[in-house]
Amino acid sequence: MDKPTRRGRERAATDQDIRRTARKLLVEHGPEAVTLRAIARELGITAPALYRYYGSRDDLVEHLRLDVVADLAAELTEELSGLPDDGAVQLFAICRGFRRWALTHTKEFTLVFASPTGEVGSAAGSVATLNRANEPFGRIFLTAAGHLLANFQLEIPPAEAVPVELHDDLAAFQDDLLAVLRESGVDFPPDKLDLGTTYVMIQFWARLYGHVTLEVFGNYPIPMSKPDAVFDALLADLAREIGLDTP
Repeated sequence: MDKPTRRGRERAATDQDIRRTARKLLVEHGPEAVTLRAIARELGITAPALYRYYGSRDDLVEHLRLDVVADLAAELTEELSGLPDDGAVQLFAICRGFRRWALTHTKEFTLVFASPTGEVGSAAGSVATLNRANEPFGRIFLTAAGHLLANFQLEIPPAEAVPVELHDDLAAFQDDLLAVLRESGVDFPPDKLDLGTTYVMIQFWARLYGHVTLEVFGNYPIPMSKPDAVFDALLADLAREIGLDTP
């Protein structure tokens, strides 16, 4: 294997410095502080020099976002490695792990999960929701859901109970879900992924994400003295609605 050239080694090291500095600005000051000018000032270089590595601020923020998603996925993967191979146990562990990470990494959460397209992190697809199913966090979440669907008889609404206006979007999403499940090695019967199942998955994520977002930004309509109990009640409701015991 050829050794990297000196220039290549310098470029890699500089790229790491840029991302490390961007992450530091993000954690200390929030997404708005991540600018090429601020990074250049921290590194003692000129802002135009950064264009050797990133075509724009959006380009840099997208790479930073992907780094954050990968770190979240790695943290959850390590946690899941000590759990039984049970879809329900793992799925709800992911839910709890996601909330814990969000509450302890609020600036990273804001960048990745709460930055509207067109503003902070405005690169295409900058908001990492389940429409980024092929990303590390999406894969972990959906793989656990696939194990759960494949091995449990869940209470799923029939297709006719799903709003007609959503049918096309849900049907298109099914292909992405099946691809992720196949790549993850889940032995999943395709006929189990109907409109009702896909609808339940989207509703599950929407409620989980909405709850965590309200908690991260302190937007509950009333003060919550025991937020852990509120979150556990949400998970219990989600489990009960699909016919599972309280997680």
